Amino acid sequence: MLSGPNPLDRIKGWRPYVDATLGFRNHWYPTLFSADVEEGKPRAFKLAGDNILLNRIEGKVYCIRNRCLHRGVNFSSRLECFAKGTITCWYHGWTYRWDTGEVVGILTNPESSQIGKHRIRTFPVQEAKGILFVFMGESEPPPLAHDVPPNFLDDDMAIHGQSRLVKSNWRLGVENGFDAGHIWIHKKSVLVTGNDLALPVGFAPPEGVVTTRLVDEANGPKGVYDLLGECSMPVFESYLNGELVAEGNFGSKRVANNISIWLPGVLKVDPWPQEGMIQFEWYVPADEGTHYYFQTLGRRVANEAERAEFATEFREKWIDLALNGFNDDDIWAREAGQEFYSHPMGWVTERLYEPDIAIVEWRKFASKHNRGIQTVDHLYA
Repeated sequence: MLSGPNPLDRIKGWRPYVDATLGFRNHWYPTLFSADVEEGKPRAFKLAGDNILLNRIEGKVYCIRNRCLHRGVNFSSRLECFAKGTITCWYHGWTYRWDTGEVVGILTNPESSQIGKHRIRTFPVQEAKGILFVFMGESEPPPLAHDVPPNFLDDDMAIHGQSRLVKSNWRLGVENGFDAGHIWIHKKSVLVTGNDLALPVGFAPPEGVVTTRLVDEANGPKGVYDLLGECSMPVFESYLNGELVAEGNFGSKRVANNISIWLPGVLKVDPWPQEGMIQFEWYVPADEGTHYYFQTLGRRVANEAERAEFATEFREKWIDLALNGFNDDDIWAREAGQEFYSHPMGWVTERLYEPDIAIVEWRKFASKHNRGIQTVDHLYA
């Protein structure tokens, strides 16, 4: 622990973002894919430090806090559901309704005065594009469209994806994805050469040129566009002491023309990994030191045949070539930075450079437009 003044007090402009170790409140987050939650088979998940449990009952998915009110144990340690629509704690038999969270019975003391007096925390769930979104907060949930990037919910947009747990804070995921200079780590990626992409090793932004665009309309998603690619000179050859040490890839396919980040923390890269496709990827806070990397690819389809074709192509090509072959580098980079940024001084002593302007604008934007910051106290409310 640090003694004396909090070093974070030196940060001006994005202190709320730095305080959001567990993410933002009153936002929709993706948790699991629809297929992951089968009828009557609850699944545990950790979202923004809170242990939650999702279950499908007669086709509809419900979400409750995965913690008994009585002695605080997790239901998922030994799942017991004796009656449809209820869950019973394995420790003392406290029984709750999935839809309302109400205590409807205590099997070890059927006449207890506590029955009907208490409710466990429930969370709104919305199912869209084969994904289960959970609203983490207590305010009236906004439309899901306000918390996903533009075009994600379009009727003709087919979505497929995967999710994995990364050992770094969610903010390192966001900033890695939105970092123009980080393409340096991808210079030998199998996707770049295997898909014939034109990709430099970096960018040299001109002085005084605005390289971001903010979207903060009241009724819609809020985000930041990175315009660095179109406003600066791409670096395709890197020299050190007059010698060529690295080269970008001079491929025929130009991608990533539009890169943007949206609250509560989701990147949109259009097109990617090739023309006609879009990558939407969330960095979902699990706890202070881990996040779920929720990767999805989208393509517009005109009919069921095209939808099925994209599903097959996703499984047989894009998982290995793009989501793993390219993005594994990103996971490695985030985990490498976790130790530094897990300490408050990391946010104070970092030294940013010109291409980081988009990251700075995102930090300021997220600090201003988030709907609340998740804290440890919220986990016991």
